[in-house]
Amino acid sequence: MKISNIMDKTELYNKVKMPWLGYGTYKAHDNELIEGIKYALSIGYRLIDTAEMYENEEEVGKAIRESRIPREELFITSKVWNTNQGYESTLRSFENSLKRLGVDYLDLYLIHWPVRGKYIETWKALEKIYKEGRVRAIGVSNFLIHHLKDIIDNCEIVPMVNQVEFHPYLLQKDLLEFCKKNKIQMEAWSPIMRGRVNDIPEIIEIAKKHHKTPSQVVLRWDLQHEVVTIPKSVHKERIKENAEIFDFELTEEEMRIIDSLNQNKRFGANPDDF
Repeated sequence: MKISNIMDKTELYNKVKMPWLGYGTYKAHDNELIEGIKYALSIGYRLIDTAEMYENEEEVGKAIRESRIPREELFITSKVWNTNQGYESTLRSFENSLKRLGVDYLDLYLIHWPVRGKYIETWKALEKIYKEGRVRAIGVSNFLIHHLKDIIDNCEIVPMVNQVEFHPYLLQKDLLEFCKKNKIQMEAWSPIMRGRVNDIPEIIEIAKKHHKTPSQVVLRWDLQHEVVTIPKSVHKERIKENAEIFDFELTEEEMRIIDSLNQNKRFGANPDDF
């Protein structure tokens, strides 16, 4: 699959189109976030990822309104937080996210983490809002294969997206293959390992060959694995840099080298013990 433009999209199994590159907002707040989103939208980003837990949905909504980009051109994601999981509380959380964002619908709504004993019930609430047409796609975040199988075996709708920690030290090859086999779009959070990719010799070497930064190489690696990626920055030069990944391609050997860096190392929580 050739991905050569910031406007290029993947097609979810329900035919909804989702941008390959998005703007992450974790731990970003206030005017810095608002200006960051507006700048990102001005240079072509269209996917904005937020969550109830980030406590910044109001700022995201304000930035979207001030950008003057038509709502139908945007792809807005939010997530239900762990303490609000359960059928009725998830429905309330969804309504509250819509209000804070100032929108009538979401493009994607996710279960943030697989809370034991709760995520099946939570998923059934997502199925309800999806069937009502209030969200264009539903999915999960931080789900492992056994969590996904549990939903597939006990619910009506297969998740359309699984947003997980994914980077050169955490390839999760089996999970990636399972998602592809079941037409679940994988999405990467923390794709550049909070800047740590800039210190990996093999990635530095590949970056030099392409006259790119190590971060750009890793974001390109995501795309060539057909993984949606949502790097986060509030700095204009970094936002622009993160978007300049569509004018080069990694070779098969370069992809193999980066894949071989896998250590099954997490910088975030383990979904089975969080």
